[in-house]
Amino acid sequence: MDFSSKLLENAVYEMSQLPGIGKRTALRLVLHLLKQPVEQTNGLTNALEQLRSTVKFCESCHNISDVALCEICASPKRDRSLVCVVEDIRDVMAIENTSQFKGLYHVLGGKISPMEGIGPQELTIGSLVNKAKKGEIKELIFALSSTMEGDTTNFYIYKQLEGLDINTSTIARGIAVGDELEYADEVTLGRSILNRVPFEGSLKMK
Repeated sequence: MDFSSKLLENAVYEMSQLPGIGKRTALRLVLHLLKQPVEQTNGLTNALEQLRSTVKFCESCHNISDVALCEICASPKRDRSLVCVVEDIRDVMAIENTSQFKGLYHVLGGKISPMEGIGPQELTIGSLVNKAKKGEIKELIFALSSTMEGDTTNFYIYKQLEGLDINTSTIARGIAVGDELEYADEVTLGRSILNRVPFEGSLKMK
């Protein structure tokens, strides 16, 4: 792809580094931005700069937040004895959109994947186990995608909780095997949360 401007080429290159955006799409987006009023482009730039420099991660659940404790963890209306374990913030958003879950979350930041060099120490499993040992949690719901990596992560956490008085469950398989939560429709995902099954039972089915 030939560019008449080095500035344009640099902008297209940076835009194409985003997930799911190729160079042609990046070029279309950059040219669109060039046609917009300067104020609109500056607004986007300022929003991204502010996001990168000031965004925080909740000190309790590791969800993205504007303050030290996210709105979900700070809410007195949430059931603090019920914690849903998810891979990332997109899963929190997907589950919240169902309006079926009233507990708290714990965002792992990924899944155990030896092929990608991701082990338990790269995730927030340690802080989850520490919270569980404090005795406030009565049930953990595993809501990771039903892939080999997701199942491996579930089982690893399950083994770390042995000896603790905590019920473990997993979302019902209304979510197809291999599917990511963020792509599930709200009705299916909501029913999967409500009709969750004991984690031990899910092991026997494999």
